[in-house]
Amino acid sequence: MQNHAALILVDVQPDFMPGGALACQEGDTIVPGIDRLLRRRRFKQTVATQDWHPRTHISFASTHASKSPFQQISLYGHPQTLWPDHCVQNTPGASLHPAIDWSAVDLILRKGNDPQVDSYSGFRENHGPNGNRPSTGLAGWLRERGADEVYVAGLARDVCVLWTVQDALALGFRAHVLWDLTRPVTAESDQVTREALRIAGIGIVESAEDL
Repeated sequence: MQNHAALILVDVQPDFMPGGALACQEGDTIVPGIDRLLRRRRFKQTVATQDWHPRTHISFASTHASKSPFQQISLYGHPQTLWPDHCVQNTPGASLHPAIDWSAVDLILRKGNDPQVDSYSGFRENHGPNGNRPSTGLAGWLRERGADEVYVAGLARDVCVLWTVQDALALGFRAHVLWDLTRPVTAESDQVTREALRIAGIGIVESAEDL
């Protein structure tokens, strides 16, 4: 049991799997490994984040006239990628993946439900109209339970996983990515992601290690 470490599983949802609305490359291949890791119950706290967007979310290309998915705009003074409609509240694609036994999860944190603000990280939303990044409350929840270290897995490696682990480090947690239990939107991003993790001092580990 990792008594002072928490496991954070980011957005393991059908819409991010092959055939989904915003598919990550080989995203389905992490599902068996995450299920096995949860069944081992090696972490005192386990959190699952869940992308949970209203139908007219500001990050959807469909809400912006003459814009296409994966185009970038400036939103509140910061770059914003426009995405295909995905993880719409109460749709099958937004559910936690049904092939995983989620009974070991202590907290399900829904994010991205503010129609005017995107939310990649499990710890803080993206920049909003007032210029700040509001907290989701996750850091306080973990600290109250004695966690000072996090291991992060899920989707997508180059977006929501990366932002989550970077915020964890910035908020004072020791932070690691379970590399084999993440997948990117596109594999071309992996070198940049690895370098960002290395520079920040975030650990890159494998789930087969002694967790």
